Amino acid sequence: MSRQYIDCREYPSTTNCSVALSADTESELLDAAVQHAVTVHGHTDTPELRKQLAGLFKMGTPPLQAPTAPKAPA
Repeated sequence: MSRQYIDCREYPSTTNCSVALSADTESELLDAAVQHAVTVHGHTDTPELRKQLAGLFKMGTPPLQAPTAPKAPA
């Protein structure tokens, strides 16, 4: 079992979210990420959201320092 994470700091948002979530299982991480996306960012829990979030998971643990968010296209 390998630890996985998702880090909101990597993605631009109006709230400048600083949450990073990690878990030992993909299902546990997905449940936490969906709950966060729904309650904090106002998304709706759909199969598409779950697929999108799962596609953003990375192996390991989130870095201590906030990663640089990708710049929006001009």
